[in-house]
Amino acid sequence: MRHFRVGVIGAGRVGAVLAAALRAAGHEIVAAAGESDASRGRIEAMLPGTPGAKPSDVARAADLLLLTVPDDMLPNVVAMLSASGAIHEGQFVVHTSGRHGLAVLADAAAVGARPIALHPAMTFTGTEVDLPRLREAIFGVTADAAERPVTEQLVADLGGRPMWVDEDKRTLYHAGLAHGANHLVTLVTEAMEMLAAAGGDNPADTLRPLLNAALDNALDQGDAALTGPIVRGDVETVRAHLVEMRASAPQTVPSYLALARATLSRVVTDGRLLPIRGAKLAQVLDAASSDDVAPSSVRPLTRLGRTIRR
Repeated sequence: MRHFRVGVIGAGRVGAVLAAALRAAGHEIVAAAGESDASRGRIEAMLPGTPGAKPSDVARAADLLLLTVPDDMLPNVVAMLSASGAIHEGQFVVHTSGRHGLAVLADAAAVGARPIALHPAMTFTGTEVDLPRLREAIFGVTADAAERPVTEQLVADLGGRPMWVDEDKRTLYHAGLAHGANHLVTLVTEAMEMLAAAGGDNPADTLRPLLNAALDNALDQGDAALTGPIVRGDVETVRAHLVEMRASAPQTVPSYLALARATLSRVVTDGRLLPIRGAKLAQVLDAASSDDVAPSSVRPLTRLGRTIRR
């Protein structure tokens, strides 16, 4: 078993909790970067004693770099850290995006780093409440053969189980999770169909911890529990979801669009998403609506009762 010096860039709800779990498993958290007051508060609460630092300094200090920034920011963060020399040869660079696989870490790999995609199929509050929920959670992971042992160790250290996802199925995998939980509606059948198409042999087990936590948070917090690409304003992630869903699971597009609009309306109204960002997301949803596929004109994906083990 290998212990790492871990640096965290993006101490949001996910980053702070995963880092706390890794620390509990014996890894050293050497530094964390978070720009907002909320992120700095999470570092103090979840990672007491961990110094805050600039992203480049965090990267230089770590032999395992955990990137937990929003999907749309991830390519630029990787490019800037790689170009500056902060990411270095032999370093493990791990991101937690559901949508992205290894391609987004190409700049890091070019300087000799070892890329891993590791996405927890969970919803997070950013507090200690999340730590027991990680136990038995499914992590959607993508890694080359050389990084597979470390990937499996990290998932085990976090208390979870891996679901190996092919590089070209990352967006479909993430769309299944977002459709099933991030809109806080249990359209479980469609979500399991998408995960099955992405290569999961037991989608029900993949989704169960995520949906249980989302339901608990929704009942306790209402709309404040909403997470996901709409709330974050990840325009390109939503666009990618719609492209992949139209190709691989077209029967899910109309309901995704309807629920995305409802979620967008709520988070713009309550001020969590700036109107200018909301308008960009609305344009993506409106453009997709013009090409809606009628449910009766498509054949459903593999029926759950026949191919998905319950």
